[in-house]
Amino acid sequence: MGIPGLEAAHVWISIPFCTIYTIAILGNVSILFIVKMEPSLHGPIYYFLCMLSVTDLVLSTSTMPKMLNIFWFNSTEIDFSACLTQMYFIHCFSAMESGILVAMALDRYVAICHPLRHSTILTNSVVAKIGLAMVLRSSILAFPYPFLARCWPYCRTNIIPHSYCEHIAVVNLACADTRLSSYYGLFILFSVICLDVFFITVSYIQILRAIFSLPTKDARLKTFGTCGSHLCAILVFYIPDFFSSITHRFGHNVPLHFLILMANVYLLVPPLLHPIIYGVRTKQIRERLLWLFPHKGT
Repeated sequence: MGIPGLEAAHVWISIPFCTIYTIAILGNVSILFIVKMEPSLHGPIYYFLCMLSVTDLVLSTSTMPKMLNIFWFNSTEIDFSACLTQMYFIHCFSAMESGILVAMALDRYVAICHPLRHSTILTNSVVAKIGLAMVLRSSILAFPYPFLARCWPYCRTNIIPHSYCEHIAVVNLACADTRLSSYYGLFILFSVICLDVFFITVSYIQILRAIFSLPTKDARLKTFGTCGSHLCAILVFYIPDFFSSITHRFGHNVPLHFLILMANVYLLVPPLLHPIIYGVRTKQIRERLLWLFPHKGT
């Protein structure tokens, strides 16, 4: 249905959505290109940044082309298998992004608390193993979503009151007791996402202890500045995710169009902001961007 209740404004809504999507694609592709072409950026934090960019590209591309088709051409039909595939990609790469944020928190912890051992702890092989673990974890945990959704009988309607195939929005159409699907979604939310947040929190407690032990205020501010980008990205990703998941299950009095907009913010805004937060605020990447696109007269 796109955004229920706002069908008349779909064309206007598509303008900021398309703009955000285009900027997100360009930004994340630029990050990948710069890291690949610049040998000095071949390090753990930049490898994790590339993983984050790939995840953002897949996550946004799994929803936005179909969503824009709905907004522009009223192309509201989708094959059930395609719907389940979209559902899998959304949940798989959301979990993957959460895991990558944990890996980046680990990198910040090692860089600040054990700077002399950073290169020996986070070697290329260790980074590759962490990346593989994130892929396997998210792939396995996301599999039950489409599997359970396919198992339920659907005899009420085939209209999904959403702009993409969100798990609960699809399962709510089933004419059966779907509490198992709901419980599994809550299990993932609290055991995986909350566990990731716990590990990030522990990392930052250790980081803050190390920062406050530094002798001067300038040193403390400079060191903490290296974590500012990561903290912003954490807030941008987890707050809309948690709010969207909880309100979809328990926010019965919240207007539906607001829930759908929040769900879209969760998928669109992080891919837009991550290249800005991590790329533009990272000195080496910023300098490379300025070299690629020199100012007039310089």
